[in-house]
Amino acid sequence: MPSQYDAIVIGSGPAGGVAASRLAAQRLRVALIERELVGGECAYWACVPSKTLLRPPEARAEAGRVAGLDRPGQDWAPVAAYRDYMIRYLDDAKQIEDYRGEGIDVFKGDGTISGAGQVQVGDRSLSTERIIVATGSDPAIPAIDGLAKAGYWTNRQATTLKKLPDSIVVLGGGPVGVELGQFLARFDVKVTLVQAEDRLIPREEPAVGELLAAALEADGIDLHLTAKAESVARVDGARHVKLSNGREVRGSELLVATGRTARVLGIGLESVGIKAEAHGIEVDGRCRAGDGVWAVGDVTGVMQFTHVGMYQARIAAQDIAGDEVRASYHAIPRVVFTDPEIAAVGMTVAQAREKGIALASSRIELPEVITRPWTYEQNPRGELGLLADRERQVLVGAWAVAPLAGEWIHQAALAIKTEVPLAVLRDTVAQFPTFSEAYLKGVEALEPAA
Repeated sequence: MPSQYDAIVIGSGPAGGVAASRLAAQRLRVALIERELVGGECAYWACVPSKTLLRPPEARAEAGRVAGLDRPGQDWAPVAAYRDYMIRYLDDAKQIEDYRGEGIDVFKGDGTISGAGQVQVGDRSLSTERIIVATGSDPAIPAIDGLAKAGYWTNRQATTLKKLPDSIVVLGGGPVGVELGQFLARFDVKVTLVQAEDRLIPREEPAVGELLAAALEADGIDLHLTAKAESVARVDGARHVKLSNGREVRGSELLVATGRTARVLGIGLESVGIKAEAHGIEVDGRCRAGDGVWAVGDVTGVMQFTHVGMYQARIAAQDIAGDEVRASYHAIPRVVFTDPEIAAVGMTVAQAREKGIALASSRIELPEVITRPWTYEQNPRGELGLLADRERQVLVGAWAVAPLAGEWIHQAALAIKTEVPLAVLRDTVAQFPTFSEAYLKGVEALEPAA
């Protein structure tokens, strides 16, 4: 393999992979460096396995809500086998072969920037005019007395488990904690979920957390909100967790799902004058982090979503190609794949008020205003919230807690992205019967926010 490249990408997750492929398509000579499995966290230990594991018990629950159907049985062994297939049995040989088929040179090892245009990987020194940092993120492990000694899982152990535990304590009420907690609970694991804040999914509207809490409790999950883990001890094989509210909870396993930190240490950023904090590398609208250096994905700390990382990779590749581009993050959908799904886009009420926007808002219960929830299931569920700028007469935020919300939130995302006038949304006709019909009802219900 040569040592001189047109571009070097450090990290082969979705962001790094998209960057490498797009740069190779520009007929640039590209090197892709990966310290673990080519494909990254999402493909092997996060998005892909978690959503694969969530689907079987979701389908079982759906059957139980449909007229004339019984809840089917479920068998862990074939579910785990399909999960293993989906994560390629933790084997990246095919991924490497595919990248090499695109003309991309793949290097396995720690990639470290050693100076302007210089990257070290193992005993190889590579040179380039363009470095793209896509090193991702690591689990954020809180400083809890006794945690390390007692032992714990992160998302990696939880999504690749071979045997289901009898019980588990989950620390964290964000997307990872609630998704994995619900998956385990639906496989008859006794789940206790501890959240330091006063609601689940705290980045979204309070109503979202309230609706999700009710759904998780219906699945038998024991919720402890406004409670912090103060200490952990392992007693007779179980983890005993003392909480700040004076209670003690226990489980045969302990899952830490308290967020992620950008992987910025030990990659040589200081050698090119880039300072980075735990939240990530600062980038401009073209995803440039410094002279000849771009950063994309979780490592930027902008929004730690796979789709955002891939978007940033497109921006960086276009910038390298000489296109005039600027990243925009105001209409990025955010989905939590629980049952019911949580989907949101744009601003929350608090964020809009910080910007001084005169608000109109609505919150509607879907079964009261549209037909689709009733044809979808018995005892139908679902709510939609909209937020509009009263002066500009456009949507600025939306959220839904409902079946398939992650699919139909994109109607709101496009409306926010393109600033579709509310008058146009009122005049838009949705297919009957669909969940998308709810947008008309939500727009018509908009009133000045309290």
